[in-house]
Amino acid sequence: MNIMRKLNIKELVDFRRKSDRAKQNFALNLKLNRVESEAEGGGDYWVSSVSAIVQSFKHNDLQPVLDRRSELEEKFDATIVAKTKTMYKRNINILYSFEDIDSNKWRPNSKIDFLKQSKDNQLLTVRGLQLQVTPNCVFEFEKDGKKEVGAIWFIAKLNGFSKDELGMFANILWLYLNAHFSKDRIINPQYCIAVDVYKGQDVSYLQPKENGVPMILNSTIDEIKKLMGGTN
Repeated sequence: MNIMRKLNIKELVDFRRKSDRAKQNFALNLKLNRVESEAEGGGDYWVSSVSAIVQSFKHNDLQPVLDRRSELEEKFDATIVAKTKTMYKRNINILYSFEDIDSNKWRPNSKIDFLKQSKDNQLLTVRGLQLQVTPNCVFEFEKDGKKEVGAIWFIAKLNGFSKDELGMFANILWLYLNAHFSKDRIINPQYCIAVDVYKGQDVSYLQPKENGVPMILNSTIDEIKKLMGGTN
C-alpha cells in the first residue's frame, strides 16, 4: 500500500480556490501520490525576501531587510532575463513593504528565546492527512512566572492570502506547538502568528475567536478526504 504524500498549507489554500472539477483532480493526484506543478517556481521563489524578513525578526533589526533589498536591486539591474527580473522585482517590493511594518507587534514585551526545531517534527497528522509544518521561528518567553511559547510563520504568495486562508496557517501552528512544545510550556494563542508578507497582514490563532474569522482547516481537509474516497 502506498504512503500518501505530505501536503503543505499552501496546497490546501490552492485547493479551496479551485473549481469543483479541479478539486476532484487534486484529490485524485493526491490519492495516486502525484505532485501538481507550482506556478511560482516552487518553494524558493520567495526565499530571498522571506529569509531576510526572518533574520530581521530574529535580531529585531531592519538591517537584514535593507541589505537584501540592495542586493536584489543590483541583481535586478544586472540580469536581462524577463522572468528573473520579475522574480527579483516581486521580492524587492515585499522588502520595501516590510520596512513600514512594526514587527514588535508580533513579539511579547518580555525577552524571547528562540527554540530549536527538529526536522523530524515537521510532519503533523490532522484528521488523517499528513501536513508539513515549517514555521520560521518558535520562541519562548516568561509571563507571570511561567514559560510560554509562540511561533511565527512568514508566508509569501502572489497576490497574497485572505484572512481565513491565513487562519489555516495560524491553526496548524497552534496544533504544531501543542504537539511538540506543550510538555513544560503554555502555548500562547496570541503568538501563534501567520504573516502574509505580500499583503503585509497577519492573523494569530487568537483572532478568529475574537473577530469572527472562520476556522477552515478542518473543513478543507474533510472536503479533500471526501473527494479522495469518491475517486476510483
